[in-house]
Amino acid sequence: MDAPKPITGWLGTRLRQHGERPFLHFAGRTYSYTELARETELQHTRLTSIGINAGEVVALLSDYSFSAIAIFLALHDMRLIVVPIASAVPTEVEERLALLHIDRVIRDPSAIAPVEAGRGGATHEILQRLQLAERSGLVLFSSGSTGKPKAMVHDLDRLVDTYHDRKNRDITMMVFLMFDHIGGLNTLLTALASGAAMVIPETREPERVAELVARYRVAILPASPTFLNLMLLSGAPQRYDLSSLKFITYGTEPMPESLLARLRTAFPRARFLQTFGTSETGISQTTSLSSSSTLLKLDDPNIEHRIVDSELWLRSRTQILGYLNHNMDSFTADGWFKTGDIVEKAENGYLRIRGRSNELINVGGQKVLPAEIESVLLEMPEIEDCAVHGETNPITGQVVCAKVVLRSQANASVIRLSVRTFCRERLESYKVPVKVSVVSGPLYGARFKKQRLLS
Repeated sequence: MDAPKPITGWLGTRLRQHGERPFLHFAGRTYSYTELARETELQHTRLTSIGINAGEVVALLSDYSFSAIAIFLALHDMRLIVVPIASAVPTEVEERLALLHIDRVIRDPSAIAPVEAGRGGATHEILQRLQLAERSGLVLFSSGSTGKPKAMVHDLDRLVDTYHDRKNRDITMMVFLMFDHIGGLNTLLTALASGAAMVIPETREPERVAELVARYRVAILPASPTFLNLMLLSGAPQRYDLSSLKFITYGTEPMPESLLARLRTAFPRARFLQTFGTSETGISQTTSLSSSSTLLKLDDPNIEHRIVDSELWLRSRTQILGYLNHNMDSFTADGWFKTGDIVEKAENGYLRIRGRSNELINVGGQKVLPAEIESVLLEMPEIEDCAVHGETNPITGQVVCAKVVLRSQANASVIRLSVRTFCRERLESYKVPVKVSVVSGPLYGARFKKQRLLS
């Protein structure tokens, strides 16, 4: 194998400049930026030596690890089209692979010879445009909660370049969102550009995350509201010293007001910041009104926004080139992406994300958003978690229904009456759940996001 060649571009230069600063704490070991640069160069040389050519479509079947990150950076440097797939569900992985004409598959980034041949064959015209322009690409998949997952194509060079001006930060960040999630990649690229240290949990369990925050004095914890609720319920904030947390950022779903209030009590020294982004347009820079408010402002020079009939539309410099398996009906002719997020305006340019349009419940013409009812239900001391959805009704069209997970001491036989009484005192009558089901299983998926449409 030839001698390793330095990775090119501003990002390669940045990694070398960061030098011996800690890059990653993972599985009991700490890696420096120098080690990352060296491993990326080795992977680049190894992949080149087996005949991988620029423009090939390469699936990387892995969540975050030191080796996986180095391979991802090498694939980008080689101007390849990268398809990260972090799912642990075999059928889901194969479904995603079947959507693409993959040239190579990397199933185990830590292996000596991790590359398998893919199906190959003709590629989509969007991928052909990237190949002809000799630019690296990124394919991400939607969750598939409302149908087959959409395969979205980003210009990876353009996406990476938006992080060029990040200032150096001597800070430690937790990587919570997964390798194939736009928010997880945002954390990674932010750290690489700024020289921050990252901590990756081997398992995304509240106990393990809290333990790592305490051990490595993590300052920034990005997570979903659902996971933050689980962390409170686990009692981890009482068992571990989490005083190093300066910022807790939350996104991917609406934050219940009642949950935010409890989090503020549990983490009084941390600032709570709401993030926002979509797989189609990238992560937007935002400003939260305060730690106790769910109002935010989109402050990103790369992203424009407008509100049309209460729906947030975005147009960004980093939006996708298109879908490989879906039409572009979520985009207007002049490039605006209709996010499906229902928002309300506040003063001074602030917005509140209220929920998803496809989760709206229509009760006799009155629109109900599940997050509002869930926030009220979470005020009840008997309820540990909840998910609200609509069900068909012959008179009103739909009615509000709720599934609740109870705390151990709660009495399931009386909870239905208690819920309705509690909600009547705080909500309009059409928002009060007509049907309340007590369940024992989790109401969220593997990515710690509330599952309502599957209710």
